[in-house]
Amino acid sequence: MRKILSFILNLQKKSALRRLKRKGLTPEQAASESIITGRAWEEFCDTLKAAGGSVLGFDSPDDPFTRTEGFRYLSRLVRAGLENFVEGGDPGAPVLRRLVHETVKMGNDNPDFYYRNAVIDGKRKYRITGTLGTTPFIIFSTQDGDYADSGGAAMPLAGQLTTDEMLIGENGEVEIFLSNEKEGDNWLRTTAETKMVMIRELFGDRERETTSDLRVEPVEGTADTVLLSAAHLEAGLAKAGQLVAGASLMFARWSRDFAKTVNELPRFNQAKSDAAGGDPLMAYYHSYWKLEEGKALVVEATPPECTTWNFVLANHWLESLDYRYGRIHVNKHTAFYRPDGSFRIIVCKENPGLPNWLDPKGHEFGSMCFRWNRAESHPQPVIRLVPLTGLDKFRIEESAAPSFRLDYTPSRPAGI
Repeated sequence: MRKILSFILNLQKKSALRRLKRKGLTPEQAASESIITGRAWEEFCDTLKAAGGSVLGFDSPDDPFTRTEGFRYLSRLVRAGLENFVEGGDPGAPVLRRLVHETVKMGNDNPDFYYRNAVIDGKRKYRITGTLGTTPFIIFSTQDGDYADSGGAAMPLAGQLTTDEMLIGENGEVEIFLSNEKEGDNWLRTTAETKMVMIRELFGDRERETTSDLRVEPVEGTADTVLLSAAHLEAGLAKAGQLVAGASLMFARWSRDFAKTVNELPRFNQAKSDAAGGDPLMAYYHSYWKLEEGKALVVEATPPECTTWNFVLANHWLESLDYRYGRIHVNKHTAFYRPDGSFRIIVCKENPGLPNWLDPKGHEFGSMCFRWNRAESHPQPVIRLVPLTGLDKFRIEESAAPSFRLDYTPSRPAGI
């Protein structure tokens, strides 16, 4: 940890000294110098090297499997940073990109969300247009800051708009204005400090739903079309490196702290979550799980009225396990319930033939997250280890009182 912090501080000092030496140069001239000499690339590579300390430090497990996932995690962050800040970092021509998805994950990502984001300039006006799909709920938000600011720890909410608040056309058409002052029927607030728009599209059942077709563009005329500049590349490389180093540093700290509450589900600090770009109307329960020989992990709760809830298994690096090839999470619509409306989730290596079984995908430990979304109350989920032989009792209960699933039919959200 000290190595990473020391590097970042030294990098900031070097940048400050260079700015002093650059007096008399235009920003483009200074950036061109940094690109021509190769300094921008060297600093980017140095930042990536320092980020390795997030995998090697913070009391992280040193077994081959966890370390292998850890360095793959850093490579994924590199890919996300370059896509977001080099390829897509122009606020004059914003493009909605999937920064977090099936093979780029961070911060106990939610497999039920289809994440999209774009870099914007809070001093400009934008609009989002398109047609909604059949997912039940979408959250549009603007963030003051981006993933390069302290690795995402400093990107508080500027504005938020959800589909249950919006005017929506008969065929699902939407138009949302992003500006400092209220404009139009569907308005998403921005400030001078806003750097990003984020869209979280909620799946109830991924296999049965279609996502929305959306795009973002500046209001003033068409999108900017300019040649790649040295200033854009220099800034993009710096931001991409800051994302890798900052995000890995922050989430390494989180994982270390979560490991203090193994097989418990304490409520996560809401202010901390909000500052990192979390949904302020989502109650999070972040923690750590660990299987013991001959035992299964059991999670139980009775859900309140809520938009949705879910429970997700992740690895040590706060990456959700691979939901493309197995069931690693369960939500309000995919869960089986007991007659009293409660549910029981079972985590163990072999399928016990019981409802709501989750596959740890070869992991024996990792992080986990439980979420209530827009819930009327926040009941505490109960988690415990149960001998595998004790699962026979659950089978008897299931046969005596069969569980059920909520009816669910995908349909386009209705606006007000």
